[in-house]
Amino acid sequence: MSRISFCALGGLGENGKNMYVLEVDGKIFILDAGLKNPSFDLYGIDAVIPDITHLLENKERIQGIFLSHGHDDFIGAVPELLKEINVGVFGTHFTISLVEHALREAGMNIADYRLYRINHNKVLKFGNITVQFYSTSHSVPESLGIAVKTPDGALVYAPDFTFASNTDPHYQTSFGNMIEIAKDGVLALFSESLGAGNIGRAANDYQLIYAVNEILQNSKRVIFSMFSTELQRIQKIINLCVQNKRRIAIIGKKAQKTINIAISEGYLHIPQENFVNLKYMTEDNRNDNGDLAVIVTGIRHEPYYTLQRMCKGVDRLIEIKEEDNIIIISQPTTGIEIMAQKTTSLLHRLNAKVTVIPKSMLMSSHADSEDLKMLYSIMKPTYVVPIIGEYRHQVMQKQIAMEAGFQEENIIMLENGVKITFESGKLLQDRDKIQSGDVLVDGSFVGDINEIVLKDREMLAQDGLILVVTSVDARLKKVVAGPTVEMKGFVVGDTAEEVSRAVRALTEEIIDSYFEKRYIDWTNLKNKLKEAITKEVLKLTHKNPIIMVSLIDVESNRKE
Repeated sequence: MSRISFCALGGLGENGKNMYVLEVDGKIFILDAGLKNPSFDLYGIDAVIPDITHLLENKERIQGIFLSHGHDDFIGAVPELLKEINVGVFGTHFTISLVEHALREAGMNIADYRLYRINHNKVLKFGNITVQFYSTSHSVPESLGIAVKTPDGALVYAPDFTFASNTDPHYQTSFGNMIEIAKDGVLALFSESLGAGNIGRAANDYQLIYAVNEILQNSKRVIFSMFSTELQRIQKIINLCVQNKRRIAIIGKKAQKTINIAISEGYLHIPQENFVNLKYMTEDNRNDNGDLAVIVTGIRHEPYYTLQRMCKGVDRLIEIKEEDNIIIISQPTTGIEIMAQKTTSLLHRLNAKVTVIPKSMLMSSHADSEDLKMLYSIMKPTYVVPIIGEYRHQVMQKQIAMEAGFQEENIIMLENGVKITFESGKLLQDRDKIQSGDVLVDGSFVGDINEIVLKDREMLAQDGLILVVTSVDARLKKVVAGPTVEMKGFVVGDTAEEVSRAVRALTEEIIDSYFEKRYIDWTNLKNKLKEAITKEVLKLTHKNPIIMVSLIDVESNRKE
């Protein structure tokens, strides 16, 4: 009999940052390693990843990292994890291709790491523990469910999936593998919750295909806005464009990694005669041919941002015109709603034809109540543990599980960092707490970015910055140049000039008062200037910008 524990380092009560830790008789299996996109109050933060202190403290017992699919909220933290813990990484060909690209972007040498390409039929053995897989239907190809088989039954990890029927083998569910995994019994099922509240969503993309086909047949240039993570849907749009004899261009520089890998590895098919690389616009070339279909891709805000640039005439490839037809397929994610509304308003101002595909017409890539009930029926687990999504999503799945006949005591609700333990197939009542939380990623720096830094960035974003530079001769005790006042992201026009005059006068006055002293305390002088300038600017403008003071002693050629 075995001692089994499970906890989440991320992914519970939130969207993204999925990382789950399964321990069987001392062996640790890491299931996914994702990032979370920062909220808008985290100024300058590129990503949020899980706190891996628990893994670092137990890294000699880690058997590997097992990846379910290639979305950043499931693989985005892999480079940072591998920098600290160099263990084997297992994933499908497409998923590992994305990981390799991420490692290169992080300046890491792929040859230094053990990246194993597996398929859904692969069986891995770690002593008396077996890891098996089954393929699932999701918005990216070669997605997997993962099962860790123990003497007490299987532990099945079922992230982002649906049971939609698909003709493309890269997106099909391997029901045979699922049945094989379940035949010896499933102790616990860890299943996604994000789609638990889906009601009235389309069961297929037929409505979308019909609507898009009508527009393609009756329009000149057509511009699509889509998320690059929805590769299966992008392929459907490409197929429609090909059927309507359209030339196809794909735009989205930051998201191009996914698209390029999908094309180069054969997961995204565009006939050579239909594919076009757009050249920068000139007087002779406006990229506005009537047979052109442009797919604008990206993640989160990027498609909307690109459309805004096209509306304002600052994009170098496309300038949106009245006769264009814009089809917005990807619905805004949480926090992007205002930008999406602003984008559609800009499009309407140009009198362009705008079609926003409602969410009800789009097939979800997450399991709804019927998908979850089918999963329960196949796996027949003793325990159900809702994972992936906000806590409200987990509660919705709990309700679905109870409707499916599970007793409430067999549905385990968890939060990040809370560890549950099974001993000889029975759930223990005691729950341990391990260290978990957010680690902020700022460019190439990873770690604890403190509140002072974030507060400064918030001030910079809201009220701007004032830089005051003055050159002095400390020996002669006089100002030799300046003060020069530079403003960034601050006020303009007459108010700016008034503020500039006031800051210069105040700076000269305070520096002159320090010249009367025998010695100049440069640190004290800078602090005095910052304090006085802050008060003066607040009085004149009711704004609180960041104040930076630079004093240059020309005698010693030293910057203070």
